[in-house]
Amino acid sequence: MYFCCSNLQQLRYFLELAYNGKNYFGYQIQPNQISVQEVIEDRLSKILRKEISIVGAGRTDSGVHAKKMFIHFDYEEELSVDIIKKLNSFLPKDIAAYRLFLMDDEAHARFDAISRSYNYFISPFKDPFAFDSAWIFNRELDIEKMNEAAKLLIKQGDFGSFAKLHTDVKTNICDVREAFWRKNENGQLVFQITADRFLRNMVRAIVGTLVEVGLGRISIHDFEEIIEQKQRSSAGASAPAQGLYLVDVQYPKELFKNEFK
Repeated sequence: MYFCCSNLQQLRYFLELAYNGKNYFGYQIQPNQISVQEVIEDRLSKILRKEISIVGAGRTDSGVHAKKMFIHFDYEEELSVDIIKKLNSFLPKDIAAYRLFLMDDEAHARFDAISRSYNYFISPFKDPFAFDSAWIFNRELDIEKMNEAAKLLIKQGDFGSFAKLHTDVKTNICDVREAFWRKNENGQLVFQITADRFLRNMVRAIVGTLVEVGLGRISIHDFEEIIEQKQRSSAGASAPAQGLYLVDVQYPKELFKNEFK
């Protein structure tokens, strides 16, 4: 079975994948450090027998995980049905490919995303199976106050107080559409946040500051002032990387021509 397409000059594909970020220095290629992008480009290039460059939906930091990430790449030929199986056999155990889509020729994994969602996991007890997948934090947290503070994030505004310093972004404006805490079936605290875009280190800085609210070190009013000050020095320390997961990326449906099955 093949994708059917009459124009073989340049086909654009989206690949859905997931990875455990523990052993990688983030998604994006960087000198002298192993990255998720580097590994995927290497394996795709070997399978397709030409140099493949990929573009990701985002740039997760060192140690951050992704349960649902999209990349795009171009290839001149129609892809066969076994491409996912072949790719997974070449990828290391901490990276998995799930689905492949034939896209509109101009579809862009990063710029066409209309929303992204992250989860952050805090384990309130020592867990030998979660030390590299959650923040082990056994102090009592007031989840109700943390949720009250999180409501203040739901707006379109400048989130410079939670942005990594000295980055190349032109604006700190983000449209945050949901932000809340819940407990999962394992007794972990889970922070969920969705926005059109995120700044570097933004979610970890927000979580670290909300924990300060949960500990009673700062009030909900203090948290509101931190947002308004638009200064990274006003907010709390960033939460550890291992608790953060990219869990969803959404695109306009009209960009998808066909799903690889």
